[in-house]
Amino acid sequence: MEQFTIVESAHTVPQRVVTNDELATFMDTSDDWIYPRTGIHQRHIVDNENTSDLATSVANKLLLKSGITAEQLDFIIVGTMSPDNLTPSVAQQVQGNIGAVNAFAWDLSAACSGFVYTISMASALLATKYQRGLVIGAEVLSKLVDWEDRSTAVLFGDGASGVLLEKTPEQVGLLAESLKTYGAQSEFLTAGHQRNSNHFTGELSSADPYFHMNGREVYNFATRQVPAVLSEALEKADLTADDIDVYLLHQANARIIASIAKRFGQPIEKFPINVVNYGNTSAASIGILLDELRQEGVVHAGQKVALAGFGGGLTAGALIIQL
Repeated sequence: MEQFTIVESAHTVPQRVVTNDELATFMDTSDDWIYPRTGIHQRHIVDNENTSDLATSVANKLLLKSGITAEQLDFIIVGTMSPDNLTPSVAQQVQGNIGAVNAFAWDLSAACSGFVYTISMASALLATKYQRGLVIGAEVLSKLVDWEDRSTAVLFGDGASGVLLEKTPEQVGLLAESLKTYGAQSEFLTAGHQRNSNHFTGELSSADPYFHMNGREVYNFATRQVPAVLSEALEKADLTADDIDVYLLHQANARIIASIAKRFGQPIEKFPINVVNYGNTSAASIGILLDELRQEGVVHAGQKVALAGFGGGLTAGALIIQL
């Protein structure tokens, strides 16, 4: 076991809410079409904020709630596929914004598996000489959405979430994990393509920032590979599906989550869903769900929880954590 405790959790979303009915005013879609297929009624979309703004908000909330100062942080990891810049990273911007002068910081790009991957990396750091750090998932996916492409525009939202992790002598923390990458299938979900447009290519071409997705392939991937990584992590932890109190899955599609719950023979109540209010927020989604459930008392100390992320890369990952 890699021993750490979740000291605090937090999330933030933009104030602007865009409903399916609002989308229907400028594209050929409707709530009657979107909701049955995805479980989404609305999503939060930024006005002027960028990814680092949302991530900084989460970081400040975590410090305020925990009473820990920025100077006490050893590291900051941000999972994101929608950074403000290629450099500096979002994590570096957060480090500067909050004055975490003793923390090193970097971004991890694993799309919708980003929150799972970053907690894995953080737990490894805490198993060495480091004492505490921030793990944040932050996305402004609205800048990667082609708002004339109804096949993708209805799916995504903006938001950020995070946890403050701290080393502990208690018997809590990461029991097991399974992290997988399927790069041979990467063409099924892409965004933010950077073309080579230097002076010597002979043809200058602009970049293509937008999402491109083969929805059927991604759906099939998720319903096949998420059970696989969850099963592997459970086996490593010497646990059964029944031993898990709550499953926190990436909130991409309510039908995917229901399919996985059925696959494991578990009641849907153990697989909470909030995609209805946020859409797919990629690396932010699991953390938003975790924070909401902690505030409601649904997730609490003493439980075993499973986290599973899946998406672009293609990537999938599962963690089994003793709270």
